[in-house]
Amino acid sequence: MDYYTVSPPGGHQLPPLPYPYNALEPVISSAMLTYHHDNHHKAYVEGLNKAELELVGARQKKDFSLVKHWERELAFNGSGHILHSIYWTIMTGIGQGGQPGAHTQANINWYFGGFSNFKDQFTAAAEKVEASGWAVLIWQPAWRRMEILTAEKHQNLTQWGGIPIMVLDVWEHAYYLDYQYRRGDYVKAWWQLVNWFEVEKKLLWAMQAQMPLNM
Repeated sequence: MDYYTVSPPGGHQLPPLPYPYNALEPVISSAMLTYHHDNHHKAYVEGLNKAELELVGARQKKDFSLVKHWERELAFNGSGHILHSIYWTIMTGIGQGGQPGAHTQANINWYFGGFSNFKDQFTAAAEKVEASGWAVLIWQPAWRRMEILTAEKHQNLTQWGGIPIMVLDVWEHAYYLDYQYRRGDYVKAWWQLVNWFEVEKKLLWAMQAQMPLNM
């Protein structure tokens, strides 16, 4: 299921991986990928569906006494579902991801001053996210440019309106089975998996978004 697909309340589904479970080895083991996708991502989908259905019920009953709880669950699980759905698609086997596409490279050069600067900042962001979280490359329609953000606990420290085009999961469940506490080793090895064809595709889609704000 494409994460852009319109879903009714409670209708989200776990998207299948776009490759076999062993496709990312040796960077990410088949055991780690199976555990991560089939258990962790599935839990976010189930949590999101439950939150949405509970809010449907609350609207029908006009009872919003638990709205704070279910809105929090909606944000947490929904963000987890979206980010994981992107994460799977922007990875591929070693040597299969190509090079940054023309638009990706041009925007990286313009804003970050070159690929090396971009890679260094994204790597540092991923390594230094406090506790659990993500490093996220976004397209910001309000400013018509890229930005690197960190997202703690999925929904925190993001930028309104930013469209994720490349994400790296640095929750411990993403790497601990293979790398134990060595997050930095995981982050450095992960660059071998980036599917630059998919990143370019997502960037081109995001660049079509318009935000009519004078910012």
